[in-house]
Amino acid sequence: MANPYLSAPLQAFWRHGVAASKGEDFSHLFTPKFSIDQNDVIATAGSCFAQHISRALIAAGCRMLDAEPAPRQLPPDTAKAFGYGLYSGRYGNIYTARQMRELLEEIFCTPAPPVLCWPLGAGWVDALRPRLEPEGLANQLEVAVQRKEHLAALKARLPECSLFVFTLGMTEAWQDLASGRTLPVCPGVIAGSFSDLTTRFVTFRYPEVMEDLTRLRNLLHRLNPQIRLLLTVSPVPLAATASGRHVLAASTRSKATLRAAAEDFADAHADVDYFPSFEIVTSPAARSPRFEQNLRHVRAETVDAIMALFMQAYGLAPVMPKDLALAAAPTPAQSDDADDRLICEEALLDAFAPP
Repeated sequence: MANPYLSAPLQAFWRHGVAASKGEDFSHLFTPKFSIDQNDVIATAGSCFAQHISRALIAAGCRMLDAEPAPRQLPPDTAKAFGYGLYSGRYGNIYTARQMRELLEEIFCTPAPPVLCWPLGAGWVDALRPRLEPEGLANQLEVAVQRKEHLAALKARLPECSLFVFTLGMTEAWQDLASGRTLPVCPGVIAGSFSDLTTRFVTFRYPEVMEDLTRLRNLLHRLNPQIRLLLTVSPVPLAATASGRHVLAASTRSKATLRAAAEDFADAHADVDYFPSFEIVTSPAARSPRFEQNLRHVRAETVDAIMALFMQAYGLAPVMPKDLALAAAPTPAQSDDADDRLICEEALLDAFAPP
């Protein structure tokens, strides 16, 4: 009896496409919509996993946008500790589509909205990027001036990019009630203090994520109508949840929502693509461990495999693991647990877990 499966390629069947595959061959998993070449100017943003893509592109000699370069006299380890060079702007980790959308909206907002400040020791930090001044600034005015410079740099330089790579991290977030702004981390974890009178917990649903991605794309096109958008979903599980659910269930729900939204959004737009890094890490076909012993951070070997596929698919020169290791070499201020606390704010929640 005739049916559509008789003419389907072998990769359409689990037995041939997954179970019978040799080794860990994911070369047929993905066909990109467009290529990336040496003339593209690439901007990156998102959760901490997005830094792997950024480092691979740098190692491949791609033209990466750096809207806020570190001062020349600043040593590399100190520059990273202050958030320079991690992404294309000094905005720190951006875990949700809503936070990314709000940052782009703020670029065009006139007059600029009030700056959210949190106390940190004897100083003050920007609540929307609280980890970028480890000791805080002297007063709230300095925070406001620094944020104004940050927004001006993004507005001036983002139009130069032809490809914007954004890694979706989670759907859970905290919002400031007075301003409505979405925060990168709960008050009291890095700086500030928590109160349910000033802060609320939110979980973004699929329709909200799709709306945020739509608005995000429109804002990017306002900066440059030719900008393409490349979406990925971080495979790193949640460090903690405030949903009341078990963290495994909460993490699965979050990633499932983002995964569905990312590819559905890419399917709807010719200038948007989705790269399946999440699938490679979480695939049942994995023949080797994908995560470190904490079952959250992705092993270096897995990152190498993901980025090799990424470079191959998009027509870029392959990057050797040693080149990635050099680009990602930890500094004294960025190693072991210190690295978690520097570039992955969600990992700070581990410190508050009961024994």
